[in-house]
Amino acid sequence: MRGLVIAGTHSGCGKTTITLGLMAALTKRGLKVQPFKAGPDFIDTGLHRLVTARHSRNLDIWMCGEKYVKECFHKYAANADISIIEGVMGMYDGEYSTARLAGFLNLPVILVVDASGMAESAGAVVAGFRDWGFGISKKANPQPLTPNPLAGIIFNRVASERHYERLKNSVCDIKVLGYLPRELDFEIPHRHLGLTVAEENPVADENIERLADAVLEHIDVDKILNIAQQSSRAPEQQKNATALLRCCSTAPKIAVAYDKAFCFYYEDNLDLLRGAGAEIVTFSPLSDNKIPEAVNALYIGGGYPELYAKELSQNTSMMESINNWALSGKPIYAECGGLMYLSKGIYDFDGKFFEMAGAFPFETEMKKGRAHLGYREILLNEDCILGKKGKKLRGHEFHYSEIVKRQAKPEGTVPDLRMERGGVVESGLSPSARRVTIDKVYSVRNNHGEFVNSSGYKFKNTLASYIHMHFGSSPEIVRNFLNHIKEQ
Repeated sequence: MRGLVIAGTHSGCGKTTITLGLMAALTKRGLKVQPFKAGPDFIDTGLHRLVTARHSRNLDIWMCGEKYVKECFHKYAANADISIIEGVMGMYDGEYSTARLAGFLNLPVILVVDASGMAESAGAVVAGFRDWGFGISKKANPQPLTPNPLAGIIFNRVASERHYERLKNSVCDIKVLGYLPRELDFEIPHRHLGLTVAEENPVADENIERLADAVLEHIDVDKILNIAQQSSRAPEQQKNATALLRCCSTAPKIAVAYDKAFCFYYEDNLDLLRGAGAEIVTFSPLSDNKIPEAVNALYIGGGYPELYAKELSQNTSMMESINNWALSGKPIYAECGGLMYLSKGIYDFDGKFFEMAGAFPFETEMKKGRAHLGYREILLNEDCILGKKGKKLRGHEFHYSEIVKRQAKPEGTVPDLRMERGGVVESGLSPSARRVTIDKVYSVRNNHGEFVNSSGYKFKNTLASYIHMHFGSSPEIVRNFLNHIKEQ
């Protein structure tokens, strides 16, 4: 089993480009490359899938714990020729850093260094990253990483061969594996949450081919394969936490919203549901006219509904189908963009309002700056589709929108829901509509134990929040999820 980690000196140094290039080059050589991403990122994992044709897995120690992360890595690495983990931020940034993950999995690290604007000074940068791994700074890094995982350097944005020689000669005691030239001009389009998602095909096939060729020309791939030969062995008598026993005698069918507007899912969440007996089908709130037939629950993940708000709003038959589903008390679980879609509507970045499905009595509004970012620990205040009262779960929150309480009154066929004091809601959908209650079922803290003003909103059997939950954070989530569906 071969594996390695691609780390960076800082965010924006080019580690995603180098990672995609290595994956593409090794795939072009005929190797089966298994991609992974350190941390909770959705966008990079989709780009990994574009290049390797294999689902990328998130490895996040804080959300899922060491046991789950190790078992997840070994499970999917076992069926590949080489595994590549893309790091997060700078190599040592954060309590659960890229370096910590590499040390935990006993994998070598290749460091990406942005060479623009320097030459011999690169040697000092590399030496600093090497020495920090031995715990030279006891205050910021009190526990030395054993073994020191830094095994090689790749320079990015190199101006010329002469520039590369100066960079290379400045580095001592660590292999310099090559570089990517500045004129390569490979770029993935960005927007407010980061890189453009894979579902929008942001990188043409010919550009991926060009990137792979650049890696094969300028980077010593054979040395990288030799470095990757150093890897951790699978734990003996491993009990795989990602393979659950079937918990339902009959397979519930879960309809997952999946298109350009809704594509942020931890792949493990879907696999854990399948492994426990669920059947997963997909549908598009953008292009389908109603919920799929004969399904038992809906799962609406995050994404970019604000970018497709006009198209979503114009698909009134789908919105009415979803609203009727919620009013009938059938199960819906939604996260972030899914919560926005289930609201009365979205105010885009220009303040224009687009009506949405209306299962909840509030609107959402896009902000110019980031609204919330960080890890979240959730305490359930009452029973819901994710678990029983008192259960703790973990996830991540990252969004540019907020819930607002404007009283917009757009025309349309979906209900105009108004929140009153105490969370009581009245629906104007039909004469038979009745007063129901919107409950806040989450108490939320960040990874430092500080209270966070974020919540889970429950309307009958519809649960939505801004938090992306990783089902691997608790083995009981999937069991409860499917049992809850079965009981309806």
